[in-house]
Amino acid sequence: MLSERRACRLVGLSRSSWRDTPQDSHQTAELRERIKVIAHQRRRFGYRRIHDLLRFQGVTVNHKRIYRLYTEQKLGVKRRKKAKRPVTERAELLVPDAPNQVWSIDFVMDSLANGRKLKCLTIADDKTHECVDIAVDHGIGGLYVTRVLEQAARFRGFPKAIRTDGGPEFTSRAFMAWMHTHGIEHLLIQPGKPTQNAYIESFNGKFRDECLNEQWFETLAQARKTIALWRQDYNEVRPHSSCGRIPPAIYAQKLRHAK
Repeated sequence: MLSERRACRLVGLSRSSWRDTPQDSHQTAELRERIKVIAHQRRRFGYRRIHDLLRFQGVTVNHKRIYRLYTEQKLGVKRRKKAKRPVTERAELLVPDAPNQVWSIDFVMDSLANGRKLKCLTIADDKTHECVDIAVDHGIGGLYVTRVLEQAARFRGFPKAIRTDGGPEFTSRAFMAWMHTHGIEHLLIQPGKPTQNAYIESFNGKFRDECLNEQWFETLAQARKTIALWRQDYNEVRPHSSCGRIPPAIYAQKLRHAK
């Protein structure tokens, strides 16, 4: 056993520094708490995304400092094991040149506490990664889909194309007639190849992880309110790596002003 005096001399550390543990400054303690709060509210956020969110809120701090405080509190996100899938040929997914060129739409299924089914129609802009809308109901058919799209288009304008899978709602007469009426191209992916609709698949994964899996809905009204608030947060607050680490709505605004 080495004495304290000799051990400190060997490592080049003063005995007073060893005895008196450094205390966080008020600013560091406040930052540490903010990181902890965000990590608990957004359980799938790593330190990079927490840094983006803090920067968006006006906190100027180096990402290395965020990482240090993040790891000291053991807030790391556990990595999920990915299921092994057979290797398939991937079709090239072209990036649109401007907002509102291509929307991707799909369904995400959930249920209420009483077991009754919930069906969520998700709509995303492939260029800006904005969530155009999320319609929530017990059942959504082809005519219902067209009403949701019509309402979204009145506010944002009609897209040039819409990408879907071959589900009955997207191949119904009502849906096809609506697309034809407004001159919208139907980009239909091949059966069994969700990678051809990767934008909406990526969005749906975030939607499940950050909203559906974190909530327990008692009623349809509660589900609609909670999902609407999550959509607003996703568009206006949550940083997106594909948008230059800023929220999609701000990214879309920059694209429109750049024209």
